[in-house]
Amino acid sequence: MTIPVARLTIVSRALGRDDLEQFGTSLAQVSGLVPSVSDSDCILKASGLTKSFGGFTAVNSVDLKVRRHSIHALIGPNGAGKTTTFNLITKFLPVTSGTILFNDQDITGLAPSVIARKGVIRSFQISAIYPRMTVAENVCTALQRPSGMSFQFWRGSRALARFERRADELLDAVGLLGERNRMAGGLSYGRKRALEIATTLALEPELMLLDEPTSGLGHEDVDRITDLIESVSPNRTILMVEHNLSVVARLASTITVLARGRVLAEGSYSAVSTDAKVIEAYIGGSND
Repeated sequence: MTIPVARLTIVSRALGRDDLEQFGTSLAQVSGLVPSVSDSDCILKASGLTKSFGGFTAVNSVDLKVRRHSIHALIGPNGAGKTTTFNLITKFLPVTSGTILFNDQDITGLAPSVIARKGVIRSFQISAIYPRMTVAENVCTALQRPSGMSFQFWRGSRALARFERRADELLDAVGLLGERNRMAGGLSYGRKRALEIATTLALEPELMLLDEPTSGLGHEDVDRITDLIESVSPNRTILMVEHNLSVVARLASTITVLARGRVLAEGSYSAVSTDAKVIEAYIGGSND
């Protein structure tokens, strides 16, 4: 029996945290759901990742392995610790305890700018663009960083012209080439998300972290952004937080379920949605 994505979305919203924790306990007991990731295949490895705010532990001993050239999704209810985990990996928050390895290098204590230069690039839930610059200028600005010109703002437009060809290639890849001269602030929300993906790609990421890439989008834009992520994913590694399970089911090869800051389960969507024990634990009965 396969659980339709829409059913899973409704059930996940209906379950409380205690129910989700029970689901995760049962899920972890099902053999064969967690794919083995060897160290040679692993681009990112978090071990015992913990973040505490005073007496509250938002992320609690999270272990995470992300396979190279895969799409890995983090899902879970609100407050599960998904975005906090993102912030720890990208160093927007300091780690309370635990270690983070990227390409077998310890990046736990490094600054966000340092790990960005190593190729760990993230997007945000709220689109981060320059609204008073053109679409092409947004991408050209991002292209300066890999060239070493990030802080040379005094250079004239002629010096930046060499980035335009690559900018146009990226804009073409995300379907925005026809709007290259438009002010970015005038784009629709969905196209702003596409522009943000273009600027992320301009930074030459080895690991892309996408935080709620379809959040706030209408149905048509959700499909467009999903298509876009799929089109840029070959030979890239993507770690994403996403509430839309239709998107997760289509894109992610591995899914990690978080609740109350802990890893409840990990596996493919098809394995989770077709295993009888998982169905019983998730829905709470086998008669439906």
